[in-house]
Amino acid sequence: MRGMDDGGLAGHLRRRIAVEGPISVAAFMGDALGHPQHGYYITADRFGAAGDFVTAPEISQMFGELIGLWCAHTWSAMGAPDQVSLVELGPGRGTLMRDALRAAAMVPQFRDAARVHLVETSPVLRDRQRELLAPALGDRPPRWHDTLAGVPDGPLLVIANEFFDALPIRQFEKTAHGWTERMVDFDEEGGCFRFVLDRRPGPVEALIPAAIREAPPGSVFEACPAAMAVAHELGVRLAASGGAALIVDYGHPVSAAGETLQAVRRHAFVPVLKAPGTADLTAHVDFGMLADAARSGGARTWGPTTQGAFLAALGIRERAAQLRRRATPEQAADIDSAVHRLIDGSEMGTLFKVLALTDPRQEGAAGI
Repeated sequence: MRGMDDGGLAGHLRRRIAVEGPISVAAFMGDALGHPQHGYYITADRFGAAGDFVTAPEISQMFGELIGLWCAHTWSAMGAPDQVSLVELGPGRGTLMRDALRAAAMVPQFRDAARVHLVETSPVLRDRQRELLAPALGDRPPRWHDTLAGVPDGPLLVIANEFFDALPIRQFEKTAHGWTERMVDFDEEGGCFRFVLDRRPGPVEALIPAAIREAPPGSVFEACPAAMAVAHELGVRLAASGGAALIVDYGHPVSAAGETLQAVRRHAFVPVLKAPGTADLTAHVDFGMLADAARSGGARTWGPTTQGAFLAALGIRERAAQLRRRATPEQAADIDSAVHRLIDGSEMGTLFKVLALTDPRQEGAAGI
């Protein structure tokens, strides 16, 4: 074997493949991102200009502020319960939650009712979140959970910004003989990971939406069982206990064939299978399937709409005007640049979508 260290995540994956045979793309992605010792998100803080990618909360405080006000408005529409779990899935450094809480202070009753829960598996990021949120939460610190299931029963307000895109996907490829699953193998001669097709028989076609099954040979369809499970769980909990969830991510509004799995390191695309654990792996979110899964759990769905339309409806331009009045010329230019990045169609404005899930008795979702 050439070019592969037996240590670290690559060594672990190579040994796993030697024992199990080729593994699914989901299994490869799950280990690459979440392996308890070597996973990409477990070992370091990857966010920001000095890291591998920048998310909307890191671009501008306005993003988190508007989501905080959305939560306060939604809490009021729920009947203003005395206590509500304010939950963020995959909260990164805690920047969004910090900004949301600052804006939520404009509605003191909501701020008093909110109990912050963070669904985060990375010890490194939990430390960042603890440090960043301490001034805002004082003697009522957040509670951390590995999964949504750990959040206590009761009314929920859930924020998921760029959470679903990092959940492991399965890939299926249409061949001349029908659909089969794409797997990851290790090429001992070449010393690298590679994609192969699963030759074992199985009920693969049942996993492909009917509208996509007749796609031509060579087509690829991506499914995310983990995302569907979380969306269904949200639907069940919202229907049972009340509340809402706001999902913001990049993706497509309806299910479609297409290969979107990508790897990013230092703000640049890199080969997906090269040096696992050192790059972010993501795939576009299928909002159609997310909405179907949430509805199957009992929730009502709103959207998806584009991030640009959502933030404009919530008043990002008006908030930017307020900030500019107290800004230096350089700061004002930065504010304008941030608004452009967040809402313009050439930036994040149309690629990113917003989907709201609510208690089925709720009659709307602000901004959508």
